[in-house]
Order: sequence, then structure tokens, then C-alpha cells
Amino acid sequence: MARLQFYDLNVHSIPDGKNTPPEMAALAKHFGYAGIAITNHSNTESKPSEFEANGFEVFGGVEIVSKNASKLHGLIGKYRKNVDVLVVHGGDENINRAAVENKNVDILAHPMTPKDSGLNHVLARSACENNVAIEFNLDAIFKGRGGRRVHALSYFRKNVEIARKFDVPMIITSNAASRFDLRAPREMMALAGLFGMDKNEAIAAISTIPAGIIARNRPRSGFIREGVEVIDADDMDCDMNSEPDNELKEAGGSN
Repeated sequence: MARLQFYDLNVHSIPDGKNTPPEMAALAKHFGYAGIAITNHSNTESKPSEFEANGFEVFGGVEIVSKNASKLHGLIGKYRKNVDVLVVHGGDENINRAAVENKNVDILAHPMTPKDSGLNHVLARSACENNVAIEFNLDAIFKGRGGRRVHALSYFRKNVEIARKFDVPMIITSNAASRFDLRAPREMMALAGLFGMDKNEAIAAISTIPAGIIARNRPRSGFIREGVEVIDADDMDCDMNSEPDNELKEAGGSN
């Protein structure tokens, strides 16, 4: 039986955070992750390179910051071909809308606005159509205090309900800015229950959904285009004769 692989696709390193990518990777690997994405903000001066060490991958990413929706689309075009994970920093109604309407965006992060949760039925439909994942940044719970934490939990709960209704992919991240902000996958999944994710949704949000983002942006050997892939006959026979993996089936059963 194949083991689930866990990923945290919103991690910040020097100069955006306090630690180097290898330092972040070392602790993430210790916690049981298969990989992380370094998604320093687009207004950070230098960008870390992706690398692989002893089977643990650090993916290249970016978290795009823009206050103007039209400029956002230009930045998305600028970065898309150069990263495995493209995140948009939301929190503004126009930016949130522009992000979920763009098929080149992988994740809408921090969607909460000063007024509400940042997600509504219209945006959820667009996110579903364009396969843009909605982030649940657990840093808001880890570091939030008093009313801020209460509001974060309330808004997260609302976004889970909307995402579930419209089949929008959900993703859990740490938004870690130092190695001490990282959390083990099981802890992340347990915390997701506080704002209404069920077990299968929480598993998918830290395993199969982030893995799917990586897979579509880093095609395997034999990939031709979306929906078309060359496979070996031996692989096809194996796939046809094998039983579905129950653990993976359970994890992928809900977005």
C-alpha cells in the first residue's frame, strides 16, 4: 500500500523569512513531509532556487503581491513559467476575483478581507472552473490572539462550507516564516477540524491536492499535453490489474 505524501506549499525563507531553504527543508523532512514550496513574496529582492536532497524536494514558488488587479495578471504571466507553485496574496475583493479567474494561479492565499472571509459563491464557481485552490493558512491560528483568532476560525469555517458546496480545491499551509513556524502534518490536519474540515478533506488538503498542483506544473516523462500521456504497456497492465489503494482513495474522496 502506497504511503500518503504530505506537502506544505507556502513556506518563506531568507530573505523573506528567517531561515535558509535547507534549514526549512531539514525540519520539514523530520516532520514527515515529502516536500515544501518556498513561496517568497514577489517583492522580495532575491528568490531561492529549488533543490532536492535525499529524496526531499524543495519546489520553487512565488507569492505574488499586487494592489492592482490588472498588474496582477502581468505578474502572473511573468512568473508562471519559472515556478512550480504560483500563489496570489489576496485580502482585497478585486485581487481575490482576479486570482480565481486566472487559470495560471495555483493557490489564492490569505483571501480574508477586512470585511469578510473573502470568498463568496461567485468567486467559488470561478475557483472551481479554473482549479484555483483556496488556502487555509494555519499561521492565522498559531499566531492569532483573542478576536483575531476567533475571526480567523469563523472565516475559515465559512470558506470550508462554500468550497465544499462548489467543489473548490482546499489546501492547508503553515505560511511559515521560520523553521519554528512549521508544524507536523498530523497537527495541521487536527487543527483543520477546528474550522469544519472532515478527515478526508484535511488529508487531501495537505497531500493529494498539493501533489496535484506539483504534478500539473512539473509534467512526468511521457507527458504530451493536458489529458494525453504516453505510457509503457507494462505500466498499463499493472494499472488495469491492480486494486485501488484504499488509503489514497479515501484521501482523494473530497476536495
